[in-house]
Amino acid sequence: MAGRAPAGRRDAPHAGARFAIVAARFNERIVKRLVDGALHAFAQAGVSAEAVETHWVPGSFELPQGAAHLAATGRYAAIACVGVVIRGQTPHFEHVAREAASGLSRVALETGVPVSFGVITAVTEEQAWDRAGGEVGNRGEEAADAALEMARFVRSLARPRRPGGRRRGRSA
Repeated sequence: MAGRAPAGRRDAPHAGARFAIVAARFNERIVKRLVDGALHAFAQAGVSAEAVETHWVPGSFELPQGAAHLAATGRYAAIACVGVVIRGQTPHFEHVAREAASGLSRVALETGVPVSFGVITAVTEEQAWDRAGGEVGNRGEEAADAALEMARFVRSLARPRRPGGRRRGRSA
C-alpha cells in the first residue's frame, strides 16, 4: 500500500517566483482535486494566487508537451504536473503512464526548469480518489511541494554576479 510522500519545506523559494500547474483533463473530476491540492500547497508556501497559472491539456500523455512549452518561456521557477491514469482492460495504461513519467523527466533535464510528477497511476477509480485528497493524501499537493523544493534548490545554486558581470565565487 502506498503512503503519503515525505513532507518538504513549504516556504516560498524567492520573491517574484512564478509557478505553473499542468493538468490532464482526462479523469477531470479527480484531477480537479489534484489541482486544488497543488493550489493549496502553493498558497501555504506564501505564493500568491496571481503567481500560479493552471493550464489544461487533454490527458496525461500530453503533460510533457504542455510542460515543455511552458518551460521554454522561461517564466516559471517550476512546473507541477498532475493527472490520473487508471488501469483498464488493455495495456494502454502502462504506455501512457510510462511516457508521461519519461517525458516529464526529460523536460526537466533538458530545460533545467524543475518539473514535478503528480500523476496518479491506479488500478481502480477508488484508489485514484484515495490519492486525490482521500486516505492516502493528495498527489497534487505533493507535486506542488516538490516543485517548491526544487525551485528553492535551483535558486540556491545561482551565484550572484559581481558588478561588471562577473560571478562571485571561485575562479577557474
